[in-house]
Amino acid sequence: MAEPSFIQKFQLANFRNYAQLSVRFQPGAVVFFGANGAGKTNLLEALSFLSPGRGLRRASYGDIARAGSEDGFSIFAEVSGAAGDAAIGTGTGAAGIQEAADGGRRVRINGAPAKGADDLLEWLRVIWLTPAMDTLFTGPAADRRRFVDRLVLAIDPQHGRRALDYEKAMRGRNRLLAEESRDTAWLDAIEMQMAETGTAIAVARVELVRLLTSLIDGMPDGAAFPRAGIALSGFVEDQVATRPAVDIEESFRAALRDNRFRDRVSGRTLDGPHRADFLVHYREKDMPAALCSTGEQKALLIGLILSHARLTSAITGLVPILLLDEIAAHLDEGRRAALFSILEEIGCQTFMTGTERALFASLEGRAQFLHVSDAAVQAG
Repeated sequence: MAEPSFIQKFQLANFRNYAQLSVRFQPGAVVFFGANGAGKTNLLEALSFLSPGRGLRRASYGDIARAGSEDGFSIFAEVSGAAGDAAIGTGTGAAGIQEAADGGRRVRINGAPAKGADDLLEWLRVIWLTPAMDTLFTGPAADRRRFVDRLVLAIDPQHGRRALDYEKAMRGRNRLLAEESRDTAWLDAIEMQMAETGTAIAVARVELVRLLTSLIDGMPDGAAFPRAGIALSGFVEDQVATRPAVDIEESFRAALRDNRFRDRVSGRTLDGPHRADFLVHYREKDMPAALCSTGEQKALLIGLILSHARLTSAITGLVPILLLDEIAAHLDEGRRAALFSILEEIGCQTFMTGTERALFASLEGRAQFLHVSDAAVQAG
């Protein structure tokens, strides 16, 4: 049985509107409530830095540091879970935190410098849902790829490194093509690397979709959140179900070689997993998610996140931590209660935000309520 991971103690310095903050959390549901602009989402963003990447806003580190601070920002957390207890420090300026390979962010675990932010995945998995993701189904395909890759990363810690290696190789290829380089041996080597890492990326994405689909298939009819039909579409992804990986690699490598002139003219690489799309439809209505109402899209997205939380628990043995920003604002009372019950069933520590405590009334006595006001957090 998967063991929940939870954050016990959390400290911030010079993060957004927080000069200093120290707070203790309980397992289970944690509700941040308070007026708009008080700093609730900033807290979720800080928590999201306990996973690889640039956080739930994908902001530049310079924009995150509190205005006027000269030493960057720092985050400290004491966490507990299946892997034991850990003290985690991360940021851009905290004394003693060593550089990690994550664009300038530094990570320290149990007093020792981490090789990179991916080491955080040994201790906890963090999944989030924000209002900015409400346009996921109608926005650009790049947003949906990023969404899928975050889901894959939660169950496959090597996925982030593969994606970085692929992007680096593709930038090198694009640069050589733009310079009209005649070094075909170097292009061949780069394209081989792209074919290998790109195929691995596509295989991991397709496997995530397969596993998630199997879990969704087992959901009962009439569940509070609709079942989503999901699929991937892309030059490499389309081949995964019917061809061995070695053949896909060769097909991708040959396509890159044969389309050098076309890609030079266009100024970019036109085939590969960086062009794939994540397709979602509402099963019961047999309707593409992009054509559903905003309420239906929100419900589909919540259903996907909940299913993925279950999948992460089953695959990794780590119950994920969920960050749900303004999650209750657009749900009716019945769906709010259903959501809270599902979160309890999964057993995850969940951080939620809202302007009104009343939105979380059904959690009274079952959640930790914290009032956020003017960059201060107090028991509510």
